[in-house]
Amino acid sequence: MGDAATAAVSSVIRRNNVTVSGRADGPVMLFAHGFGCDQDMWRRLLPHFAGSYRLVLFDHVGAGRSDASAYDRAKYGSLEGYAADLLEICASLDLDDVILVAHSVSAMIAVIAAAQEPERFSRLVLVAPSPRYTDDTASGYVGGFSREDIEGLLVSLDSNYFAWAEALAPMAMGNPEEPGLAEELHTSLCRTNPSIARHFARVTFLSDTRHVLEKVRTESLVLQCSDDLLAPLEVGAYVHRQLRGSAFVQLQATGHCPHVSAPEATAAAIQQYLAAGL
Repeated sequence: MGDAATAAVSSVIRRNNVTVSGRADGPVMLFAHGFGCDQDMWRRLLPHFAGSYRLVLFDHVGAGRSDASAYDRAKYGSLEGYAADLLEICASLDLDDVILVAHSVSAMIAVIAAAQEPERFSRLVLVAPSPRYTDDTASGYVGGFSREDIEGLLVSLDSNYFAWAEALAPMAMGNPEEPGLAEELHTSLCRTNPSIARHFARVTFLSDTRHVLEKVRTESLVLQCSDDLLAPLEVGAYVHRQLRGSAFVQLQATGHCPHVSAPEATAAAIQQYLAAGL
């Protein structure tokens, strides 16, 4: 690899704080975190796969230890900008036959990436996905929120991001009997640059990627939580119906972050799915 190519790879790794662990010669599992989180939110899940897989993690620009100076409002004004980063990570590390595990909005980023470069991915594991958060009465689609709900959420975010994060964390995490989990998410939200978080939230909650689902040819697993205020059961069922050749598992886990609140059950569902495809 020449100096220019090496520098380009180093730039991508630094921009997205790419980390690699696990079995060096194992199949690749690439993990994409959701809104307001960073790669650290996967830490409870990783031990279940570290012995067999090469684990690649990253932070979206503006999250975690990514290079926030790389943030471009135009590029990241749509989910396609994040998908471009994901594909650039794969290209920089020469990753193929990737098992892409993606949570929440990153599940839709994964769908966009897989539709654009299907040869990169062997499987998609979509954890609590939602292609559209607002209901669409014209088509009968149930997203779980009215447009007014989402606009109110975004107004609240704009007026006081930290108060909004404090209110959102327990709603998203669920599991009130374990308040430490919500506090962990709250801390993660507060680590995110507020200006970037406001923009990413608007992109996330106003996005509509339903039209991309039918373009995906990669085999997929849809993991749905039993009680998720951000992605209700109707949403997971819709994604499953629209994704050709997808499998569907409804976890007993509650909340929007089963990899945090129920890592054993989440890992078992993924392992069973991957084993069935061998």
